[in-house]
Amino acid sequence: MKTESAIFGLAAEFTTHVDLLKAVHAARAQGYERMDTYSPFPIEGMPSALGRKPTVVPLVVLIGGILGGTGGYFMEWYANVVSYPINIGGRPLHSWPFFIPITFELTVLGAALAAFFGSLAMNKLPQPYHPIFHTPNFERASVDHFFLCVMAEDPKFDRSATRLFLESLQPLAVSEVPL
Repeated sequence: MKTESAIFGLAAEFTTHVDLLKAVHAARAQGYERMDTYSPFPIEGMPSALGRKPTVVPLVVLIGGILGGTGGYFMEWYANVVSYPINIGGRPLHSWPFFIPITFELTVLGAALAAFFGSLAMNKLPQPYHPIFHTPNFERASVDHFFLCVMAEDPKFDRSATRLFLESLQPLAVSEVPL
């Protein structure tokens, strides 16, 4: 009895982003759920075509900005009112207008760091290895070709039926993606 080797999925290679978007719509219409696309530039409408939920990055950035601004203001308040109070020219110890520039800068810094590290974490980066890297011609995904990968973990995935479906979309090639 011959056993088939385990694969990550099947990848179809296209020459235009329009063909890739049509292929994704067709795959979703056929009932495929677990798939991903690879292209040299972002394609408008692709996340919704893949059925992806809106990202939480804006919320992470907002929280980072709020924490940065609050932390900056608290740092200045603590330093000027609690830790080392100095009365200069009768100025009140808690003189909030002087705290605004640093508070603003730390708000921007907190938001920027949250955006950077939040995006890295949510995209599971850095990712030095992925099975799709072994797909023939995949290096062109960063230049001028577009790839659709239907993953083997998809409930509807069947190696031969999925291959026939992908070939019906008229790609340049359909390749197995080894694990």
